[in-house]
Amino acid sequence: MTAAEAQQDLLLVFDETVTRADVDGWLRHLSFAGAPTRVYRLGAGHVLPVSGVDSAELLAAAHHLPAPTRQVVRGGAAWLGGRPLRPAGTRVRIGPATIGDGSVAVIAGPCAVETPEQMTATAELVAEHGAVALRGGVFKPRTSPHSFQGLGFGGLDLLVEARRRTGLPFVTEVVDPEHVKRLAEVVDGFQIGARNMQNFALLSAVGQTGLPVLLKRGFGCTVEETLAAGEYLLLEGNDQVVLCERGIRTFEPSARFTLDLTAVAQWKQHTHLPVIVDPSHSSGRPELVEPLSLAAVAAGADALLIDVHVQPEQALCDANQALRPEQFAGLMTRLAGAVAGLGRSLQER
Repeated sequence: MTAAEAQQDLLLVFDETVTRADVDGWLRHLSFAGAPTRVYRLGAGHVLPVSGVDSAELLAAAHHLPAPTRQVVRGGAAWLGGRPLRPAGTRVRIGPATIGDGSVAVIAGPCAVETPEQMTATAELVAEHGAVALRGGVFKPRTSPHSFQGLGFGGLDLLVEARRRTGLPFVTEVVDPEHVKRLAEVVDGFQIGARNMQNFALLSAVGQTGLPVLLKRGFGCTVEETLAAGEYLLLEGNDQVVLCERGIRTFEPSARFTLDLTAVAQWKQHTHLPVIVDPSHSSGRPELVEPLSLAAVAAGADALLIDVHVQPEQALCDANQALRPEQFAGLMTRLAGAVAGLGRSLQER
């Protein structure tokens, strides 16, 4: 450690091999040295911030304690998600599917759960063509209060039946902290929508469940603000967080939003959290979903979130952006070739 680093605030990172008793020993050591004593969980590991003392002297005097897995200079407002804490990245498990293991995972399904027939047919379709998880909203916050708002808790049974038939785990959007506990009893993962990215009470409530979370970037929020929102989930000890780029609002009117692939590349460099891209909501146009999916994977995305409907013309939500069955099948075929060309593979069930 350099002299300059000795005067900087540090994070002491302990992986799951270090016991809580050993972490408590470090807390006593910090207290004796006059440093603040606080511990954060990061999955099965722990992180201890060190400030206000000479870090070099503090570490030298801790020879009787297990050494930290790594020492990281603390910087920025979202340091629990910083890549230096986990240089190899975090793997997020949604049922049997994994996001962040180097492969490309596809989560697909309708924007909204509508009918038993629609949900079953769409689930079987996406499973047949290689999706590893299912998406489907039962609560749909919409711009207009007169638009379809989802089936609510009644739609959960349709997702559960689709999971039973196909074996696909599912994620669904949560919009109210009061809904979290009930949903957590059923879902394989949560989605927090763009409008709720900075709903801090909701973030904390979802983080406390320990379940996987797809955190969608607000369409008016920056790269750093999205990382800060993810930090609320991490502060609850939940490291099963996936950042979702779903397009930002710009002056360009030719598509619904502008997909910001710069954000994907930056997140892959600066955070250990995996990244998923939603090319459907960003473009709002089915003919753009395939090229944006290929570009997202080339930019380093770990997964794709794709809107698919067996009969888009009958969809009650975002009908104009959903892929038809033949379009999804074609996308998955061409995606496999593109992914292989990048030295990666499509995740399989």
